[in-house]
Amino acid sequence: MSTETATYRDESVVADDGLGRPVAVPRAGRRDRIRNKPGLGHAYRVSVFVAGLACIAAGLALAVLPGPLTIPPVLLGLWIWSTEFAFAARFFDSFKDKARDAWAHAKEHPRSSAAVTLGGLVLAAAALWAVGHFHLVDKTTQAIGI
Repeated sequence: MSTETATYRDESVVADDGLGRPVAVPRAGRRDRIRNKPGLGHAYRVSVFVAGLACIAAGLALAVLPGPLTIPPVLLGLWIWSTEFAFAARFFDSFKDKARDAWAHAKEHPRSSAAVTLGGLVLAAAALWAVGHFHLVDKTTQAIGI
């Protein structure tokens, strides 16, 4: 698979996104220089994938808390992926629309949004306190036999 396949508007080249869809890469840009060095292009794509995956995993881990706390890390991860992968750019656009809708809802209903978010943070703090106070981690590891 060739990373440079055709000229695109005299200022960028069309590169394969790994899934067969073309992605515009500006000539003489940072990514073009990285892709022209053997092995470095793959390492860059892997690092972009891992960084985006870490952000998305953090956002999904925050899903246990009520409120819009999940949206920012997921959007950050999709944005990181969308810089290199066309499939992520499509997902990023749809999630960006959903985030705008959530923000508009929060602006229309600031008291209820603040109450839900604050309530979720209070419940999370209470859960963390209970785990520490009642030594639930130690009891669980003893029960499992670790």
